[in-house]
Amino acid sequence: MAHTQHQTMRRVLRREIAGTIGLLTDEQDFTAMRRRYRTFTFDSHASYLQQVEALLRTLASQGGHTTVALFDPEEYAEFCAEHGLEPDTPSSRTRFTAELAATGATVPYEGQPLDHLVPNLIDEAVRQATWEYATTLLSRIGTCASCGEDIGRVAFVRASELLVRILDASGPGERHLVCSVSTEPETLVAVLRADDDQNGTPHLDEAEALEFTTVLALGIATQSPGGLVMRAGTPDSTDRVYGWRLRGEGLEPLTAGEVFDAYCTDVESGDLVSPESGVDYCAPPDLGEEGPTTRHTH
Repeated sequence: MAHTQHQTMRRVLRREIAGTIGLLTDEQDFTAMRRRYRTFTFDSHASYLQQVEALLRTLASQGGHTTVALFDPEEYAEFCAEHGLEPDTPSSRTRFTAELAATGATVPYEGQPLDHLVPNLIDEAVRQATWEYATTLLSRIGTCASCGEDIGRVAFVRASELLVRILDASGPGERHLVCSVSTEPETLVAVLRADDDQNGTPHLDEAEALEFTTVLALGIATQSPGGLVMRAGTPDSTDRVYGWRLRGEGLEPLTAGEVFDAYCTDVESGDLVSPESGVDYCAPPDLGEEGPTTRHTH
């Protein structure tokens, strides 16, 4: 009787444990793990993904909560070297996955198929990498030569103010914002979605908002070319598309024609893209700016 009670208690406790699975999302990373580590015994990427999905379903059916993290072989090798671990062991892979659970990009498993989960996981990893890179660049700018203020911090405050002004001026509904800043070696892009709650207050994903504000702040701090596009609408109205270009420490509104050109041009090829039906391309609303801002210098 006591033995049965102990087994029952352990099953109950097992449901209280949250787990993380490190996922190799593409075949190239999977092949790298197979070639490097004898103890990584999966035969093919397709069967590996099938086994992962089956395990996720089983854990969910038992009442467990599991997150999926992006497993990168290069980062794993660096982790093992840094901590003096033998990389060709399951225990080392488990320790790395535990680290990913705390610091890496993760997506909760909620019953969705892997072909839906994987793109979301990759997007989350890109978002986190973009934020980390932009944050690093901001922190390295230093102080203003004329006033002694931290340029990155001031730019972040300024970007936060601009975001609040944009959301306030856009009116109720769903908003989808994209900010792009041209940096070397590549352009940084951040996306933010804002939906109103039942009280009309914009609801933002905190991680998305932080990344978006950081990328915008980087453009302001470095005076880099960039811009911001917002698509807004309600279920019973035509979607509206607005745009601004980064100019100094502020945003300069685009004309309706410039918004149309920006939205209907393929970024990579430069070719025109057919405009969407039921979408209005508009000059943006007044952000209520209070005059020019101070230009900080390095």
